[in-house]
Amino acid sequence: MWLRPNRMLSRRGLRRLIMVLAALALTTAGLGAWQGNVFAPLFALIESCAMALALRQAWRAGDRSERITLDASSLEVRSLPGRRRACFQSYWVRVRLEPGNGRGRLLLGSHGRELEIGSFLAEEERAALSRKLKVLLADVQGQRRG
Repeated sequence: MWLRPNRMLSRRGLRRLIMVLAALALTTAGLGAWQGNVFAPLFALIESCAMALALRQAWRAGDRSERITLDASSLEVRSLPGRRRACFQSYWVRVRLEPGNGRGRLLLGSHGRELEIGSFLAEEERAALSRKLKVLLADVQGQRRG
């Protein structure tokens, strides 16, 4: 399974949004300069650059994902683009959905270790993932017993 956050804008859409917002800020600053505020364009330029950097950083946060691989002997979770990797024995791993204040946590645990997965997912998506993982693990564990 690949877990990825929802992303509303493409790279092209992000560029267009930044250009439109910068154009609006600079137009407003131009009107302010015409009325005597000579520093307005400078501040609008600084604001536009800061806004572009903030939007780009927020958009890049959407690149993160998690890859979950399950087979008869192990469940492996890899975080991308980082290098975090966790491996659990599929027979012993337990899935736990822990409620929280406004944001629950989906935890995989085995032998005293716990790993939070899907932190970027919405509550409903985490609940659905929890149910799906429990069914898949029950199938794998049932095959090993039988």
